[in-house]
Amino acid sequence: MKTRILIIGLMVILAVNQSCTKLKNESYDSVIADEFVASGSDLTALVGSAYVPWRHTMLLWNGVVRAQMLTADQDVLPARPNGWVDGGVYKRLHQHKWTSEDEVVQNCWNRTYVGVNSCNRIIYQIESGSIDIPDLKEQVLAELRILRASYYYLLCDLYGNVPIVTQFDVPDGYLPEQNTRQEVYDFIISEITSNIDKLSETVGGEFYGRFNKLAAYSLLAKVYLNAEVYSGTSRWEECIQACDQVINAGKHVLEANQSDVFATNNENSKEIIMALAFDENYVSDWNAFDFHMYTLQPANQATYNFTATPWGGVCVMPQYINSFDPDDNRLAANFIQGQQYSSTGVALNCTMGAFAGRPLSYINEVPSIDESQEVHGLRWGKFEYAQGITNRLSNDWPLFRYADVLLMKAESLLRSGRENEAAAIVTQVRERNFQSKPEKAIVTGPQLLMGSTYDYGRRDNGTSTQQGGADIRYGRFLDELSWEFTQEGRRRQDMIRFDVFTKKSWFSHDPNGDYRKLFPIPNSELLTNSNLSQNPGY
Repeated sequence: MKTRILIIGLMVILAVNQSCTKLKNESYDSVIADEFVASGSDLTALVGSAYVPWRHTMLLWNGVVRAQMLTADQDVLPARPNGWVDGGVYKRLHQHKWTSEDEVVQNCWNRTYVGVNSCNRIIYQIESGSIDIPDLKEQVLAELRILRASYYYLLCDLYGNVPIVTQFDVPDGYLPEQNTRQEVYDFIISEITSNIDKLSETVGGEFYGRFNKLAAYSLLAKVYLNAEVYSGTSRWEECIQACDQVINAGKHVLEANQSDVFATNNENSKEIIMALAFDENYVSDWNAFDFHMYTLQPANQATYNFTATPWGGVCVMPQYINSFDPDDNRLAANFIQGQQYSSTGVALNCTMGAFAGRPLSYINEVPSIDESQEVHGLRWGKFEYAQGITNRLSNDWPLFRYADVLLMKAESLLRSGRENEAAAIVTQVRERNFQSKPEKAIVTGPQLLMGSTYDYGRRDNGTSTQQGGADIRYGRFLDELSWEFTQEGRRRQDMIRFDVFTKKSWFSHDPNGDYRKLFPIPNSELLTNSNLSQNPGY
């Protein structure tokens, strides 16, 4: 049994020090106050229930991960022989033509507000006295308020102008007022900074997958890193200070091999600061964590002896792959490429489309968003795909990790005119990825001031334009982020911060307006709440 917290809906199974406890009531939609005695592991279960929506909003079908990745310049979901057109939803994401009625827009809003409401409910139960936790009340309330702020961080990033709701006991017919992005940003900062000192300093154990002080400082650093986008005012020094709180604590380090962070049994990784816990046996949502199903072709079932057949869809854009140094270990470790084999060494063939019966060999070519065969595009492989796994992975999802904290500090130093200090940190992160040629790990301050090596421009059938990335300010640092954090559900945010997201072309995408830096308020919300106004441009 793994030493981790496993969350199922609002039921939490706590597996710590080889023991288990769980909420017994079969109604998992709410915590029933008069049946609840807040003691020890039950308190962990109560608080843990408010974390479930993070997993849902990030990784369930058409959620935050797709909103951050399929709109950006690394990953694409082209039409395949077995479909993946799906009414054009993935093409609209790629070409920045989504609407207020698209599923991704609605899912990210709805699932994230479930998280807000879950926090509000438990805060209300504690503050009203229906759940009595006299010894830890202040700490638990602080944790829940920071957790709620983390949901608002997602809403601020994706939608900007959203209602701030902090009450659970609202009257019938209540319609929340809309807040500005500046107000949402200010609320997030205030909630974190006014509660962070009340959090536990415990690392791991019952706080695995929960906000302790170091996780909260990581969140604070992330919000400060994006402060100029969210509020119009940069906060580089504040970001550095928040990162230093994590770095100077000495509790986390870089793993010697990046792959260890994403292994199936990664719950003991010293690099992970906070994770979303997964286990195929306890997390039962069909699409809970399905990268293997989502990226591999059907024949790859024999490679890993999956219990279900993969669907074969998402792949990596050739322009992105071509930006890598060939000696970077991440190029081989994070992407599945070349001839595919069964677990017993038998060469696999394609099973459909124009290439049926021919070798299944993933190549760094994709014709267009409208056309591809099974061989086209390298596939996601950063997270380990365990032998015999179901349609759900058991790897924990690193929400905050030490490499991210280091590079947030490095970026803030770079933007503050301290490029040589930034370069030393970037070199530290790169060292594990150039073990055969360690001299290539070294980056200098002047190099970080250079543009991007990404060859921007249209690159699909019949269309080719040349833009390049030399004109991107600090583009080389943006490249470093792309090489380190592929497949981690964040690329859109990074591109917006470097002013690339709505300016450059890539693959089958051309710019379609600066207003696309925000998603629209879902039309369903506008129809039910007259206090909401649509984001500009939609």
